[in-house]
Amino acid sequence: MTTRILICDDSALARKQMAKALPHGLQADITYAKDGEEALATLRAGEAELMFLDLNMPAMDGYQVLETVREEDLPVLTIVVSGDIQPEARERVRKLGAIDFIKKPTEADIVLTLLKDYGFYRPGEVEDTALNDTALKTGTTTSAPEPELSISLNDYLQEVANVAMGRSSDLLARLLKVFVKQPIPRVAFIANSELHMAISAAQNYDTYSAVCQGFTGAGIAGEALLLFADASFKEMAEMLHYEELEGEAVNVEVLMDMSSILFGAFLKGIGDQLDLNLGLGHPTVLGQHRQIADLLEHHSSREERLLCIEVSYVLEDRDIQCDLLVLLTEDSVPFLEQRLKYLVD
Repeated sequence: MTTRILICDDSALARKQMAKALPHGLQADITYAKDGEEALATLRAGEAELMFLDLNMPAMDGYQVLETVREEDLPVLTIVVSGDIQPEARERVRKLGAIDFIKKPTEADIVLTLLKDYGFYRPGEVEDTALNDTALKTGTTTSAPEPELSISLNDYLQEVANVAMGRSSDLLARLLKVFVKQPIPRVAFIANSELHMAISAAQNYDTYSAVCQGFTGAGIAGEALLLFADASFKEMAEMLHYEELEGEAVNVEVLMDMSSILFGAFLKGIGDQLDLNLGLGHPTVLGQHRQIADLLEHHSSREERLLCIEVSYVLEDRDIQCDLLVLLTEDSVPFLEQRLKYLVD
C-alpha cells in the first residue's frame, strides 16, 4: 500500500534531505509544501496521511500548523523535523499533537525506525514488492522518486545557520532555564560599507555593545560578532546570577559570557555540518554603548564583500535581545559552493 507523505519545510535543501532519508523501497507518494499554508491546503484536500513538519517557517510556523490541524481535526500523523532542539520545543509540539520529533540534519536510520514503529514501513516490504510487482521484475523501481529541487547557496547557508542556531539556543535555554524563540536566520551577500544596514535589530534599540571573535577553517574564514542591546544588560546579569547587576565591569562580563556561550555552540554547529574544525581567535570587545553603524565602522574601509548571516536570540517573556552576526569572507564562497554541490548530488 502506498503511503501519502507530505514534507513541509521552507528550505529546499531540508525538503531534499528529508526525502533522501526515506528508505529505499518505501511505497510512497511524496508531496512538498514550502510553508504552512501550502501544507494545510494539501491536508484539507485529503492528500497526505503522514506529514514531516518543520517548525521555523515564515508567515505560518510549524506550531501554528499543528494548532490548525488539531482545531480542524485533519486526519494526518505529524512528525516534527526541526533544528530547534530545546526540551521545551519538543514538549510543546507533543502537546499540540505531533507523534514524534526528529532533529536536523535528518538521519536516515532514525527516520526508518520511526516509520517501522508507526506502521508505515515493514522490513520485508521490499522483498514482498519484488515478488509481486511486475515493474520491479522488469528492472524498474517503485520507490519514492528523487526530488528535483533547486537549491541556492543562500538556501544552503540559511539551513546550516538554522541548525547551528538550534544548538546554541538549546544551550542558552538550558543554562538560563528559558525558552528561546527561533526566528528565521537572515543571509545576505553585501558590501562591508552596507553591513550596518543589514541588521534588523538596529531599529529596536538606540545603542549596543559588541564583542567579536575571528575563526578559520580549511577553506573558510570569517568573524563572529555579538551585538547586545545596552538596555538588556541588567536583566541578563540577573539571569546569570551575578552578585553585582550594574556597572561597566558587569557589562563587559555579560558580553564575554554571552559570546562564549553563543559563539562556541553556533560555530561548532556550522563546523560539524561542513565537516571541518574551526579554529577560534580570542574574543575582543569591539565597542560599548554606541550606534550600530559606529560599532561596525572598522569594516566600512574594507572593499571586499561578505556573506552575512544574522541570527536574533529572543528570550520569551523577557526584554532581552541580542544579535549574532557571522561574516564569511568572499574567499570562502568556493568552498561553500563545493559543499553544497556535494550535498545536492
